[in-house]
Amino acid sequence: MKYEIDKQVIKKIERLKERRNAVILAHNYQPGEIQDLADFTGDSLGLSIRAARTDADTIVFCGVRFMAETAAILSPEKAVLLPEKSAGCPMADMITAEQLRELKRENPDALVVCYVNSSAEVKAESDYCCTSANAVEVVNSLPQDRRIVFVPDQHLGRFVAERTGRDLILWPGYCTTHVLITEQDIKTARAKYCNAVVMAHPECSEPVKELADELLSTGQMLKFAAKGTTQRFIVATEIGIIHTLKKQNPEAEFYPASERAVCPNMKKITLDKVIGSLEDMQFETTVPEPIRTRARKSLDRMVEILPTR
Repeated sequence: MKYEIDKQVIKKIERLKERRNAVILAHNYQPGEIQDLADFTGDSLGLSIRAARTDADTIVFCGVRFMAETAAILSPEKAVLLPEKSAGCPMADMITAEQLRELKRENPDALVVCYVNSSAEVKAESDYCCTSANAVEVVNSLPQDRRIVFVPDQHLGRFVAERTGRDLILWPGYCTTHVLITEQDIKTARAKYCNAVVMAHPECSEPVKELADELLSTGQMLKFAAKGTTQRFIVATEIGIIHTLKKQNPEAEFYPASERAVCPNMKKITLDKVIGSLEDMQFETTVPEPIRTRARKSLDRMVEILPTR
């Protein structure tokens, strides 16, 4: 590790956690020191589900706004704190509830599947929610005679369309971090790191996905690396996950496909902001009840399709 967390800082956070009966969640893209102090690390929906199952009164979500909203949707009785109020997601902001309503009016017979990387308002306007890990299965489960609107990520949507053979109506949203990884980045990394397996996230652009050996969500990347069938990986996603990959697989080698693949919003949360969040209960994320209940239905329908996930 390139850092060492002050023991006094950790003690202070532990005291505050006890005082607030809090659980700290950290997304795989968070800075290493944030991941290390968290009670749970993982992908956004998985973290929200785990937090809902705890007896904590407070959830500190080290991630971005839509993730905190998802936790609030699943745990309305808990206080959900986002340590940095400006930590948003450009892709989630690329579609509004009104834009989705207009898209639904244009396609009145279509079912709407929204990627979990979306606002609570967009989830409330959707029929089903999905993750990058289960999007193919969710779409495959839907009636073949129904058209499907898929929002907001066009790149994940194209991946799903290819894997399912469905003609999806795609919204032109995208992850501003994943599109920084280019076809040339993959070619350069392959030449530099011989025999390395390229793991790419479905949010990457099509040329990058075509050059990848494996197309995997962040959680799937962790599971794939843990199999131990290979010891060298080129990782085409936000570079924060490499911290966990190295931590879980110390004998393996992990290389970023591009050093540019850094989400600035994911890097806004610091140890001091976690402390401030717990000290002053800031910044609480809430979802209005009418929106929360409708958004919860889209998440519940996903779970009904995939009850073991």
